[in-house]
Amino acid sequence: MKRTMNRTAVLLAALAMFCGGTAYAGNPDRAGSAGATQLLLNPWARSSGWGLANSASVRGVEAMYGNIAGLSQVNKTELVFSSTRVADTGMNVNSIGFGQKLGSSGVLGVTATTFSFGELEVTTYDNPEGGRGGYKPTMANIGLAYSKSFSNSIFGGILIRVVSEATSNVRTQGVCFDAGIHYVTGPQDNMHFGIALKNVGPAMQFSGDGLAVQGLLVNGSDQLTLQQRSGKFEIPSLLNIGAAYDWNVNEMHRVTFAGTFISNSFTKDQGLVGVEYAFRKMVHLRAGYLYEKDITSAEERASWFTGPSAGVSFDFPFGQEKKSAVAIDYGYRTTNPFGGFHSIGLRLSF
Repeated sequence: MKRTMNRTAVLLAALAMFCGGTAYAGNPDRAGSAGATQLLLNPWARSSGWGLANSASVRGVEAMYGNIAGLSQVNKTELVFSSTRVADTGMNVNSIGFGQKLGSSGVLGVTATTFSFGELEVTTYDNPEGGRGGYKPTMANIGLAYSKSFSNSIFGGILIRVVSEATSNVRTQGVCFDAGIHYVTGPQDNMHFGIALKNVGPAMQFSGDGLAVQGLLVNGSDQLTLQQRSGKFEIPSLLNIGAAYDWNVNEMHRVTFAGTFISNSFTKDQGLVGVEYAFRKMVHLRAGYLYEKDITSAEERASWFTGPSAGVSFDFPFGQEKKSAVAIDYGYRTTNPFGGFHSIGLRLSF
């Protein structure tokens, strides 16, 4: 056990040193220059309720977005479905995640997220008003993760994610990874700390027939096809540093205070704070607030989120030891433009 603790401490220090070099790499002037920004949208309902302020204490399948170390807290098997609707648009985000305990300390996880935008009108230079049919752009990402409990206090994990974006004739695909560590301490294991590095990977590039242009030579006798090259774009990597404290009032009531600092590579840094109240571990009420520079200014704000978030969860335990449960989660985040993000999820744990 001592040897394991020493190895884990070295890993934690190495990750902290590596992340420290990028913690101040954020540049607001680069906002909008990254691609694959689908990776910045939290698809899960429970953690969305307080804006992912709980990155240091997130557990189970949802940790595959917040901090992969929390996946190690899956009891045996966990399956989560979540659907997010963006009000006043045709956009929907659907996610599914699965976690399975392997041995006494490891957990294997799989997650998939798809984005639906409905059908868009085809427009061209000669037909700017459309009238030539429609197409359906698609975005998706699939992740494979492994998380492990190194001790009663230290948990770590890594995730590899495949990202794809496509229209009818242009597409791109890339790979990135996440890594994270959780540390738990306190007399009742009620103090949580976490650090996670997310969306680290090589640059991506679009390709396809949609980048080709056809034309005639000067004499008009021959047709020529010119294949254009898309510029490469970076994936929006970021660093999460979080902390949380559980105030266990008694066996029936718990209040958790949480905060997360997000250092973005391509936009403004963000701070998240949140609070959750739990009654009998069955009813959970939560609220959060996201802050970034100029968050209240519609002209200067770099995010479509305007700050507040809220959510509720109902857990229905069953089984002899009440360790299995069915849960319904709901989360809401305010936005401008559009009418906010509504997320609803169903969780099965055994």
